[in-house]
Amino acid sequence: MRAALPQLIHQARRRARRSIVRLHLSLTRANHEQRLGAERQLRGREQYDQLQSADAVIVSYAKSGRTWLRVMISRLYQQVYDLPKDAVIGFDNFHYIDRRIPRLLFTHDEFIRDYSGNTSTKLDFYDKKVLLMVRDPRDVVVSSFFHWRFRTQPWKKQLSFYPPHGSDLSMFEFVQDDRSGLRRIINFMNSWAEELVNTRAHEIVKYENMRADPVNELARVARFLEIPASAAQITEAVDYASYENMKKKEAEQSFRTSGARLNPGDKSIPDSYKVRRAKVGGYRDYFEDAQIKVIDEIVTENLDSAYGYNQSKTADIKSD
Repeated sequence: MRAALPQLIHQARRRARRSIVRLHLSLTRANHEQRLGAERQLRGREQYDQLQSADAVIVSYAKSGRTWLRVMISRLYQQVYDLPKDAVIGFDNFHYIDRRIPRLLFTHDEFIRDYSGNTSTKLDFYDKKVLLMVRDPRDVVVSSFFHWRFRTQPWKKQLSFYPPHGSDLSMFEFVQDDRSGLRRIINFMNSWAEELVNTRAHEIVKYENMRADPVNELARVARFLEIPASAAQITEAVDYASYENMKKKEAEQSFRTSGARLNPGDKSIPDSYKVRRAKVGGYRDYFEDAQIKVIDEIVTENLDSAYGYNQSKTADIKSD
């Protein structure tokens, strides 16, 4: 219960603020675009406020493996500071229990700029420690398609500029959609490749490396976040967050303080689960050869090569 209390308080405050804003929009007869803009600004303000007091920030595009990383980090804190098992770190819920635990902001960097107005730089993050988690955008876009189809509420699709609810898009059409597909993911990754050097401290974690060598990669994350975990605790956290265990716990809805984040959209539909396949390069299973060629060319021609997912560009992610 102690781990859940801060999030319950945050949720109550968010609901109250959003209700007031929506009432105001109704009374002023705001149109659809004005309502969406106000909602994005409100969410941006909420995240901006958290960013100001965050000790570290974990940034990723949605569907890049952040939930898996969050569970492993949570398990490390559970062991090191004797916290409730199955509790998932939010923003400051663990910090509320033990002040030695930092306030970690997990963000997809989607709304903050709508509030701050810093749309062309990552100025809002410059004085923060930033852990950037990335994944091959071709796998990300496939996971995004299933998330859009089976997990995202109709109003959230509008808010995040996804295709409208009920749209009969094929997966390949979704990939090619400029507002929600592969190019949007690439633009996100490129903007962070350019700006990461400007943050106070930074580290990049690749999903593929986490899959190949989770123990060493998690140890690197622990060092960056200054989690005093032993080698045995890191190994245990990796085992705890295994694909099989994550899938089992999601089906049982046994993760605490996670809201609907780790619940399936529909238990009867395998692709509606948050933990779906966890396969590196799995995007190839969903397309014909000609479509794969088009997708690969988009990545090769547009994604910053510093991430290692293409070979065409020469610019490197700047580091200290």
